[in-house]
Amino acid sequence: MNYAREAISRIAGYVPGEQPQGQPLIKLNTNENPYPPSPKVAKALRDFDWQRLRLYSEPSAKMVREAAAGVYGVKAGQIICGNGSDDLLTIALRTFVGEGEKLAYTEPSYSLYPVLADLQGAVRQPVALNDSFDLDQDAWKQAADAKLFIFARPNAPTGTNLDKTAVRAICENFKGVVWIDEAYVDFSGDNCLSLIDEYPNVVVSRTFSKSFSLAGLRMGMAFANEALIYEMNKVKDSYNVDMISQIVATAALNDMAYMQANAARIRDTRDWLAAELAKIGCKVLPSSTNFLFVETKRPAAKVFQELKEARYLVRYFNLPRISQYIRVTIGKREDMEGFLKTITAIDARG
Repeated sequence: MNYAREAISRIAGYVPGEQPQGQPLIKLNTNENPYPPSPKVAKALRDFDWQRLRLYSEPSAKMVREAAAGVYGVKAGQIICGNGSDDLLTIALRTFVGEGEKLAYTEPSYSLYPVLADLQGAVRQPVALNDSFDLDQDAWKQAADAKLFIFARPNAPTGTNLDKTAVRAICENFKGVVWIDEAYVDFSGDNCLSLIDEYPNVVVSRTFSKSFSLAGLRMGMAFANEALIYEMNKVKDSYNVDMISQIVATAALNDMAYMQANAARIRDTRDWLAAELAKIGCKVLPSSTNFLFVETKRPAAKVFQELKEARYLVRYFNLPRISQYIRVTIGKREDMEGFLKTITAIDARG
């Protein structure tokens, strides 16, 4: 007998990228940072008094919010922290979208968005990106009656940066809450954080998983006006961010120069690899992230499998509009040089 709710029974759930166990693979599939976290993170862990773990963590992640407020030029009261930005997306659905109401999200994009709609018992309202995987100026009209509109900027899995004029049109015309998922923003040339002060319905979320090299920590932040933060705080778990995560995230925020230097190294390697892949006949979408979305000359599913056999694990999505692409995380330069040699040989097989 199945005791789960009908809404749970009928969905497959979100499928994370493969995490190989014991296999000697060069892992380029889940957009992790190839460089270690800041040395200040290591020091914070060494200095941590483990006996403090008998106590509950500070429920609002105050130290993280205060550090982030100083870094990003906002008020601490404009920030809510979560167990990764995925936790914050769950909070958003529970706060702003009732059962039977609509969640709008761009497509193709982060495949968690429709899963969250299903879990909430909400109605999916996908908003198609155009042929360039960008937003049209009137994209907001496709989501006009939704309660929440989520989109990633830069977008995943395409890596493209959505047109900011179209983003503003959404903020100005959409009647519900606009959630801008900026998980990859530190690899981009601009951001949308200032929009939270221009529009009362805008939330911008960030993660420590990518640019801060803390994917294993699970820490995310969302920025908005204090009225929206107040409502979301009612929904979050009382202690949703553990003590160690708060201490480590604060240490990372106190070393922004280290993060920015690593992000610059990744951007340089990304741009080099994109140019080299174009030379061998691959179509590479413009990227504002720490990965490339690559259309190979041979069928992408075969290239994915042959790369894996050659010890390079990338991501393949067997989904409409993007099944001819592979997504390649940017690793260290020496790893990407090896990857380039391997895919050159694979794609030349015909």
